[in-house]
Amino acid sequence: MRPQEPSEIKSDILFRVKALYLFFIVLVAVILVRLLYVQFGCRETRINAERLSQRIFRVDTVYAQRGSILARDGEPLAISLFRYQPLFDFSSEGFADSLAFLRHSDSLARLLSTYFGDRTAAQYRDELRRRRNAGRWSYRLSEPRDTAYYRDEGIFPLLVDLLMGRAKVTEKVRDTIRSHRPMRLFPREVDYAEWETLRRYPILNYNMGMTYTLAEYDRRIYPQGDLARRTIGRLGTSGTYGLEMLHAGELAGRNGFSTRQRIARGFSGRVADGDHREAIDGADVVTTIDLNLQDVADRALRRQLERQNAEWGTTLVMEVATGELLAMVNLGRAADGTISERENYALGRSMEPGSTFKLATILALLDDCGMSPERVYETNNGDPVQVGPAKNIRDSHRGDREIALKRAVAGSSNVYFARAIWEYYGVTGKKKEFSDFLHDKLGLGESVGFEALGERAPQITREWKVPDPGVMLVKMAYGYRVRLTPLQMITFYNAIANDGRKIAPVLVREIRRNGETEERFRTQTLRSRICSDRTLRIVRECLEEVAKTGTASAYFGDTTRLRVAAKTGTAQVTSGDAGRYLGSMAVYFPADNPRYTVLTTIQTRRQGGKAYYGGPLAGPVVKRVVDYLYAREHDWSKRLVSDGERRYPERMKGGDVEQIRTVARRLSPRVHAEERHGWGRATVDSASHVEIRSLSAAADRMPDVRGMGLKEALFLLESRGLHVTVTGSGAVVRQSPSAGETIRPGGAAHVELRMKN
Repeated sequence: MRPQEPSEIKSDILFRVKALYLFFIVLVAVILVRLLYVQFGCRETRINAERLSQRIFRVDTVYAQRGSILARDGEPLAISLFRYQPLFDFSSEGFADSLAFLRHSDSLARLLSTYFGDRTAAQYRDELRRRRNAGRWSYRLSEPRDTAYYRDEGIFPLLVDLLMGRAKVTEKVRDTIRSHRPMRLFPREVDYAEWETLRRYPILNYNMGMTYTLAEYDRRIYPQGDLARRTIGRLGTSGTYGLEMLHAGELAGRNGFSTRQRIARGFSGRVADGDHREAIDGADVVTTIDLNLQDVADRALRRQLERQNAEWGTTLVMEVATGELLAMVNLGRAADGTISERENYALGRSMEPGSTFKLATILALLDDCGMSPERVYETNNGDPVQVGPAKNIRDSHRGDREIALKRAVAGSSNVYFARAIWEYYGVTGKKKEFSDFLHDKLGLGESVGFEALGERAPQITREWKVPDPGVMLVKMAYGYRVRLTPLQMITFYNAIANDGRKIAPVLVREIRRNGETEERFRTQTLRSRICSDRTLRIVRECLEEVAKTGTASAYFGDTTRLRVAAKTGTAQVTSGDAGRYLGSMAVYFPADNPRYTVLTTIQTRRQGGKAYYGGPLAGPVVKRVVDYLYAREHDWSKRLVSDGERRYPERMKGGDVEQIRTVARRLSPRVHAEERHGWGRATVDSASHVEIRSLSAAADRMPDVRGMGLKEALFLLESRGLHVTVTGSGAVVRQSPSAGETIRPGGAAHVELRMKN
């Protein structure tokens, strides 16, 4: 029997099966290769995956709060405040209950109207309802279908049903498709304390399950306004300068970041296990600026610029022993006549100082040349003379002929110093020795360490290869052909006050973070000794004579209260338009034990009826600053001597809170005040603890002046427009109207004073 041959059908089927297997194997291989390529090799896939991830997840920058710039007592000069703007989801599920929304929106509208005061409650209510209904679809179903279906499936099934007639648009709202676009409700940004109040209002307190996100904005605030603005500096597109620029790294801190997941349009949540880094807030920069003194100096300089119609001015106050700059005022006049802190004139204006430079000439003559202070020169009674090659040298006043050094300094004689310098340095051919003394001994050719803030380098020649070296030498004797900034000049005068030790000015005390000092800036010595003890004694006597009988005597001639050492200077500005003058006055006091050095420099034009000499131009400003410092200090003359027994006050008068605190801290074991500034009443308990309660600042309410002295009570009442009558003496014991009553400007008030045993 022959074997049965396989049928052609089976062979064909087997071939097809094998081909199909092979096809699927190849297909699977292709798919695997494609998957591997898509997963690992396709650049487009990675890009799309990153785009998808970025839509779902994002990394937000967590901004560090910029550090503050503080005055020496901790008062803020520049601070950063986070401001908040809540962005609300008016389509969140909590608003599905229309009746609840209408009830709570009325209450919220009234509260917002009262809080912000920019719109009526009805306007806020209409705005809330308009925002809730913005972007919503209103529709009615024509067949029974669960409305949640559309919320789950989205807007496309609804559009299909609308086209097929299964749903119809109607004015009656039964359900909506919600838009989760974030919307602003508040008319402005609010700070954190305000938000803590606002979030308790209806709807905002989650009583309807509302969704919001809190947008943060870092705003730089300057609480003191224009005070010390050029010194503090500024951040912005218009330029960064001042301390804001110099200590930008310390102030900036380090930003952090946080991973967030998208929840709805405009809303996201923090991913708990995502990539996060905490922000490190910036450090605080504590300056040496005394805020009250800065304010006094600013007002005095501003007033003088206005009175004299001057162009610009600067006032500096330096503490003698430490070199700390307690005040740095820089005011300039704009084209429209307004006066503001336009430029840092104390650092950036290197100008011929005039007669204030004669201090350097005196030191050179006494210390380098050994000239006797009794040396006499003919000054020619104010008529012009020729000194060496220099012609038309004259003094600005008459009355002096043959005078010695002290009188020459007091009267600021140009002729005297021109003759002396020419005799000792010109005739002998020692011009270079003069300039070397100014550079090497006095350090006047060097900056004082403020280059980073824009300090101009001084200009004092060391090379005498000029067309008229003799004329230059003579003019240098009284402050021309040299250039110094006001800051360099006050540093020089402070060296005389500081027993000959020249120290660099200090503007920043420390860098502080979280209340702890990270870096402390110490005083740096520029020259340990600029002159001998003999020369220092003679120079001090000469500068005191300037204040007693010389060009500053109109302001400091009365020595019964305070002895001052001073020097004035006037220079005609030789660069730019003609007719400009620079007037200066430098002062240190008390003369016998100096604590403070003050310098004011003002530039003005020569105008009819206006001052342009240094004394009358700068003197009123310096006088005001000196008077303030003298009145503020407590131990200029006599000191309290302890008898061994500690004594405490039984009562204290009310008045200015800052003054009460200053006195109370010296006399009481504990002082507590509600506020640091303003007006207040002081009470003393049986343990001699002083409690200072602040008075209401409301201008239409009668303040409580009981316990105040007459000066404080009169000032406070008259500042509110009241006409005050007074009986008795001592402290206020009765007042009319009573405290808290409504008052009107022009009304009458009466206070009764009585001495308390």
